[in-house]
Amino acid sequence: MTSSHNATCEDRRPDHVGGEGPNPPQAPVKGESLGREAWRRLRHNHAAMASLIVLALMTLICVVGPWLLPWGLAEVDWNAFGVAPTLEGFHLLGTDANGRDLLTRTLYGGRISLSVALVATLVSLVIGVLYGAIAGYMGGRVDNLMMRFVDIMYSLPFMFLVILLMVVLGRNILLIYAAIGAVEWLDMARIVRGQTLSLKRREFIEASHALGVKDRTIVVRHLIPNSIGPVIIYVTLTVPKVILLESFLSFLGLGVQEPLTSWGVLISEGTSNMQGAPWMLIVPASFLAVTLFCLNFLGDGLRDALDPRTR
Repeated sequence: MTSSHNATCEDRRPDHVGGEGPNPPQAPVKGESLGREAWRRLRHNHAAMASLIVLALMTLICVVGPWLLPWGLAEVDWNAFGVAPTLEGFHLLGTDANGRDLLTRTLYGGRISLSVALVATLVSLVIGVLYGAIAGYMGGRVDNLMMRFVDIMYSLPFMFLVILLMVVLGRNILLIYAAIGAVEWLDMARIVRGQTLSLKRREFIEASHALGVKDRTIVVRHLIPNSIGPVIIYVTLTVPKVILLESFLSFLGLGVQEPLTSWGVLISEGTSNMQGAPWMLIVPASFLAVTLFCLNFLGDGLRDALDPRTR
C-alpha cells in the first residue's frame, strides 16, 4: 500500500523543479517594422539588388567621374572633331562634332537626367498619392469635385502648362523639374484613388473606424501602404517618361541649355550624326538603357517587398 501510494505521488509531481511545468513560458517575439521587413525581402531578390548596385555605381560615376577626367564640359579639343573612341588625347568614348569629350558630357548629362528623374518623380509621387487617397477615401461630392479638377487638367495641353509654369516661375533648372512633376501626378492620383475605393470597404478599415481611429491615420497608415504595389510600378514607368519629357523640352529650347547637357540632348544630337559618328548615339543611349533596365528590375523588387498582400 505504501509503495503504490508513493508511486502515485511521484507520478503527480511536476517534471521540473521550480514550478515551470512541462511547457515553460516562451520569451515574447519581437515585432518587425515595415521598413525592416521590406529590406529583408528585397535582399533576397538578386535581380533587384544587382540593379540597385548598378544604379548606385552609375550615380557615383556621374557625380565623381567628371572631376577625374582631364576634359571639361565645354572644353574643345581643336585636333579632334568627331573622332571615334581612342586613347589619343584621352578621348575614351570619342568626341562630338564640336570636339568636346563625349565621356565627360555623358557623365554631366547623367547628373541632369538622374536629378530630373528624382525631383520630378518625387513631386508627382507626393501630390498624386495624397490627392488620390483623399479623393477615394472621402467619396461623394468631394471625390466628384476633386476628380473633375483632374479631368480639367487632363484636357489642357501638357506643353501649355509647362510653358506657363516656366514663364511664371522662371528658367531655373530645379523649377523645370518641379514643373514636369506638377503635371505628371494626374495618372498617379487616378491609380491611388482606384486602389483606395477598393480598400476602404475592407474589414480592417471598418475595424479602424470602430476603434475610433482618425481619418488621417487611416489614410496614411492603412490605405497608402496597401496601395504601394501599383504606385511603385507606376513610379518605375514615370522615371523614363520624365527623362524623355525633359529631352523634349530641351530640344524645343525650354529645358537644359548650353553648356549644360543631358542624356536626352546627347541622344538627339547623336541621331543627326548617326551615320558618320554612331558612337555619339550609342554612348548616351547605352547609359540611358542600362539605367532604365535597372529601374524596372528594382521597381519590380520593391513592389514585391512593400506590398502587404504578398506577406
